[in-house]
Amino acid sequence: MATALVPPTLIFDGDCAFCSSSVRAGKRWMRRMPAAVPYQTADLSAVGLTEQQCSESVRYVDANGTLFAAHDAVGALLRDAGRGWWLLGSLERVPGIHWLSGVTYRWIAKNRYRLPGGTPACNLSDRH
Repeated sequence: MATALVPPTLIFDGDCAFCSSSVRAGKRWMRRMPAAVPYQTADLSAVGLTEQQCSESVRYVDANGTLFAAHDAVGALLRDAGRGWWLLGSLERVPGIHWLSGVTYRWIAKNRYRLPGGTPACNLSDRH
């Protein structure tokens, strides 16, 4: 049975050890960390998402039901987390920083199986 998604919710790759480690770190460090659900167990159609979309990048559904993907999802989650996290999330929207955060996100996503906490199961090239 699929997990119902109640915004705000972070939707991540539950098969990826790096992604799961990142979510656990967020829960430890952020007082207002939203629910985090692996896309493999989520009712994606309820928020208009597909497995393909969620396998390509993290997704975030804010309290208003707005969908964000990749580095924009991370930025939106940080803005919603309040306190100092809000500042980091807001900086992510600044044009040059936004571009750089996109480049950084894509590099991390491409290499996540090589990063601490990552495993060969995180390798996206094996999935497509």
